[in-house]
Amino acid sequence: MAERGRDLRIADFVRDEIAQILQREMRDPRIGMVMVNEVTVSRDLSWADVYVTSMDTTTEAERREMIEILNGASGYFRTELSQRHKMRTTPKPRFHYDESVERGPRLEALIDSALASDVETHHSGQDSGDDRG
Repeated sequence: MAERGRDLRIADFVRDEIAQILQREMRDPRIGMVMVNEVTVSRDLSWADVYVTSMDTTTEAERREMIEILNGASGYFRTELSQRHKMRTTPKPRFHYDESVERGPRLEALIDSALASDVETHHSGQDSGDDRG
């Protein structure tokens, strides 16, 4: 159980530090404004899967390019992370585009539509019945 707590602390540390590096130190204009949504680390702490989104990318090709650039700079991120902590090993970041942020509003719209349809069906069913007071 203590190992799982350690994984979470390291994932939080990696998330916060990579977010700071992206915000303050990355100067590549192709990346734009990148947000770190989640980080998971492997059990042996050799890998950190970093899930990011960007409001600056609108096409799949732009997202792929952004992820390729970030993964190309993973050595830089790992070096920066290693200088900011005192752990024996530093996880190597692997970047992934997190589509859940974009799927959220679509799912919400579908749920709202289904609820509205249900309410409409329910009300029309009541209107056709007899009025008992």
